[in-house]
Amino acid sequence: MIDENAGGRVVVVGAGPTGLLLAGDLAEAGVPVTLVERRHAGRSNLSRALVVHATTLEAFDARGIADDLIAKGAPVQALRLFDTAVVDVSELPTPYPYLLVVPQYETEAVLQARLDRLGVVTRHETEVVGLRQDADGVALTVRDADGTREERAAYVVGTDGHDSSIRRLLGVEFPGHTVVASVMLVDAVLADPPSLRIATNTDGDKFAFVAPFKDGYHRIIAWDQSHPKAESEPVDLDEVRAVLHATLGTDFGMGEPRWSSRFHSDERQAEHYRAGRVFLAGDAAHTHSPAGGQGMNTGLLDAANLSWKLAAVLRGRAGDALLDTYESERYPVGTAVIKGSGRLLRAAQIKATPARKLRNLAMHFALQRPLVNRRIGFALSGLWVRYAAPAGAHELTGHRAGDVPLTGSPSRLFEALRGGGFVLLAPTELHEPAAEAGVRTAVPADGGPVRLIRPDGYIAWAADTPGAEEVALAIRASGA
Repeated sequence: MIDENAGGRVVVVGAGPTGLLLAGDLAEAGVPVTLVERRHAGRSNLSRALVVHATTLEAFDARGIADDLIAKGAPVQALRLFDTAVVDVSELPTPYPYLLVVPQYETEAVLQARLDRLGVVTRHETEVVGLRQDADGVALTVRDADGTREERAAYVVGTDGHDSSIRRLLGVEFPGHTVVASVMLVDAVLADPPSLRIATNTDGDKFAFVAPFKDGYHRIIAWDQSHPKAESEPVDLDEVRAVLHATLGTDFGMGEPRWSSRFHSDERQAEHYRAGRVFLAGDAAHTHSPAGGQGMNTGLLDAANLSWKLAAVLRGRAGDALLDTYESERYPVGTAVIKGSGRLLRAAQIKATPARKLRNLAMHFALQRPLVNRRIGFALSGLWVRYAAPAGAHELTGHRAGDVPLTGSPSRLFEALRGGGFVLLAPTELHEPAAEAGVRTAVPADGGPVRLIRPDGYIAWAADTPGAEEVALAIRASGA
């Protein structure tokens, strides 16, 4: 166990989904972690994020909490884009070939329950108002109900949203611009919901997206850029109905909402994800349009990437250079998500009627091709992500491992990954080097190359016919 008084503590600032996952991973790895949140305690039923994608569900599975979240959500295997164009994700190579529509507060509740089991207490109504760092750690000036004081930590992670105080205190720039204003969110019961469950369409100025929650309510996202309103103005339900009629031909019998809100959407990315001993993750590092529903998912996978690296360094299993790979791996992902959601948004904002008709027709026929449908499904779900591998590495290095079937118990990789730590997939005669290093082992039922799987489910190293010494060297080099 790490001695907290010796500077082994990590402070996570921001108790949204990204911060909750990160704090849970650190606690599970035996790292002392403090989670602080400037909001007051108590569950909110307000929710912007509503889609959990396959790669996020895989990450939840590796933590033993996927079933808890799935029980709260509505799986959707197809969504309608631009009139009659349909994206079908039911054939994706994952145990979770669907979009899970679930309110963000339910995702947070599942992550919070995990933290509760691990004994991590969130310090609410606590704000970081100052930050300085030196070679040994980070000094935070913290303000709460008891006053203002200074605390130290080995590392700090800002997961405190697009208005991140940690990013501001670091002086890290957040360049970008607003891409759509006056976005209306409404949760309401629909008397006649869409047949394809998720429906979306646009006429250029107007845009609508409709998706079901498990409890009978639907989330409606709508905007009318020809008549933008200030975010402080309440949502006008007649305005929402008019957008639905203009884009989808009906208001689906929308009833009175249980919640509504306005917001704007930016495309921004922090210039750096790391500044010394301080890191940025989630919306503190990148924001983009809601197109594709990838914001929360990208942040959660930021956390999964960073958590095991912090644990490896703090436990003396890896040097500081490992922490640089957080930015080198996740920054390109954030850039790609911003570009991809931006392309979807700009396609939705085409105003000229002939161009919209051409777009709709082209998308309809393109998505009837399995290869195109699969490629878009990969882009939405995050299954496309591959991290750079060293020169000369095996072709599988850096790839997502997937849920590899195993002989014996556990019977699959995601179960073997639970509790954190690396897993070596190899014949039994190569298990000894891993056992000596404290790395879990399993025999893959699919045969194939020997693979060393990182705690975030990616392949750290692979070889076709390695010897025991080569396996031992790979384990030492990985930070396992």
